Amino acid sequence: MALPPEKASELKQIIHQQLAKMDVHGRIREVLAETIREELAPEHQQLSTEDLIKALRQRGIIDDVMKELKFVTDVNEKERTSAPKPSTHFVDREPPVLKKTNIDPTRRYLYLQVLGGKAFLEHLQEPEPLPGQTCSTFTLCLHFRNQRFRSKPVPCACEPDFHDGFLLEVHKDSLGDGSKMVDATTMLSICDPVHMVLIKTDTFGETTLVASYFLEWRSVLAAENGVTNVPVELLGVGTESKVSVGVLNIRLEMYPQLNKMLSPEITNTQFALERQKTAEKERLFLVYAKQWWREYLQIRPTHNSRLVKIFAQDENGVNRPVCSYVRPLRAGRLLDTPRQAARFVSVLGYERAPVIGGGGGKQEQWCTLLAFLCRNKGDCEDHANLLCSLLLGFGLEAFVCVGTKAKGVPHTWVMTCGIDGTITFWESLTGHRYIHRPINPDDPPLVEQPKPLYPYRTVGCIFNHQKFFGNCQPSDAVEVCVFDLHDESKWKSMSGEAIKSVCPPGTMSSVPPFPPLCASTIDAAVASNEVELQLRILVSEHRKDLGLSTLWDDHLSYLLSPALAAYELERTTSISAGNEEFQDAVRRAVPEGHTFKGFPIHFVYRNARRAFAMCLRSPFCEEIICCRGDQVRLAVRVRVFTYPESACAVWIMFACKYRSVL
Repeated sequence: MALPPEKASELKQIIHQQLAKMDVHGRIREVLAETIREELAPEHQQLSTEDLIKALRQRGIIDDVMKELKFVTDVNEKERTSAPKPSTHFVDREPPVLKKTNIDPTRRYLYLQVLGGKAFLEHLQEPEPLPGQTCSTFTLCLHFRNQRFRSKPVPCACEPDFHDGFLLEVHKDSLGDGSKMVDATTMLSICDPVHMVLIKTDTFGETTLVASYFLEWRSVLAAENGVTNVPVELLGVGTESKVSVGVLNIRLEMYPQLNKMLSPEITNTQFALERQKTAEKERLFLVYAKQWWREYLQIRPTHNSRLVKIFAQDENGVNRPVCSYVRPLRAGRLLDTPRQAARFVSVLGYERAPVIGGGGGKQEQWCTLLAFLCRNKGDCEDHANLLCSLLLGFGLEAFVCVGTKAKGVPHTWVMTCGIDGTITFWESLTGHRYIHRPINPDDPPLVEQPKPLYPYRTVGCIFNHQKFFGNCQPSDAVEVCVFDLHDESKWKSMSGEAIKSVCPPGTMSSVPPFPPLCASTIDAAVASNEVELQLRILVSEHRKDLGLSTLWDDHLSYLLSPALAAYELERTTSISAGNEEFQDAVRRAVPEGHTFKGFPIHFVYRNARRAFAMCLRSPFCEEIICCRGDQVRLAVRVRVFTYPESACAVWIMFACKYRSVL
């Protein structure tokens, strides 16, 4: 394929610079002179190009040049998980068929290329973005067998210009046989799909889940030459799960090439058998669940009004058992304690599932973990499922509780059971923990009862990846509930075997595997400085509009840092520390006769303008920002604390000191 003229000239320039850097021309002259002396003197023959190349090769000059030429592979930390031999992600704009990279010949890879999209009709009228202009973008996120990838953002358009290549390691097991070369028949039994999630990011940085798709990659095992092109039609999410949002052109290729391909009949038969087996398991579980529900209603007629949730719809509108949304999840070195895990989940954004139209109804949508993590926000169910999975990974006995909070609003939270019987509630949206001490309604009136601090009112059922319990106590009020899960008169359990039949591990089902967590790509110091600088500009402009001058006290700003660190430590560990030193330092920095005022505030986003608008809503903060008086000095300090998945907790503290004249 011919290169465009500008690319050709650019390539020539790069080659010329590399040759000049290695002084290749000088070395060729030396070889030429030496060759003429040794070979041409006796016979006076003409020196051919082949002779010269042969002489250069013998002296190792060609090998030296080839060693210096490296293939550039862009491996982003957030696009892969840590592994002994990480998979590679590389991007190229031209030509459309992407360049290859060196691969380990002892491993089997699936090379997945995304070669553009079409029919994204919602963006039909989208104008072409001008150079340097911010615009809405699409990002494609992939997960396959414990490997995660992310495409480069491309401008939203009717035909988005996706051109990305992803090298997926097919046989990546933790049992030591990861380097084992597998044949087509063995790969046919690997039924993990490639989970693809399309995210839209608007000009304000807000993310929206556009589509979630499970790609059946094994069709490439029966493709001619081991290459196949697959048009993937993406459907919407939630209420739009039956509406097409666009088509992606996917090209699949096996590396190294298979010696023997399978016939399409074999692969189609395998797919049909898997679908049939999964459908039968799900049918049997549905029959069992209906029988369980009938028995539950026969215990007490009022059970019909309790929030007992056995199935929940995912983003694609598929009904799945609630137990399949939870699984022990280990965060590796990214999270050290259960309380840090709770803090991480709480700083992921909270957003109710979007619903079209009014009426105040709540749209049912429990997201798969990849969709939740890629969007970086979700509903309370998504937060509770993730927190429960992380606590199970830390070895705790954790359950998701389904019930209500004040005013009968449906809600989910997490509960852990201690060895000594201690019941702890974890609020996944805030990271708060509450010890549950049930009230005994049979106690005499004079007996002092514990006052519940938690916001929960009723609980209908609890579940994790192996167990499901329906609350069959006379009252479903949380404050009188006894969480003795072994007492069948209080909690009706589901069969563990029935749950295991439709929930991983140990089942071939339509339930997607959990992706690993990725480390943050945010530089905390850089992000803190950027937000702080922007806030200083916003405060100065705001005061200028009020006819006030602004003088910043850098020393006082620095002294606010320990307070912000202490606030985050307290949110994570529930331990307050360092307050005495902070107060002592501030007293020393504020002269006699002056007044100090400070106002801390917390956000989970780094948009300085949005944060400033929120700060002005607080009368305390506005009083500091708009402070009038003698010798007014202002201070602001920002501290960004990073967590996995590029989630962050942002603490901002505004302060002022001024001379009291009253």
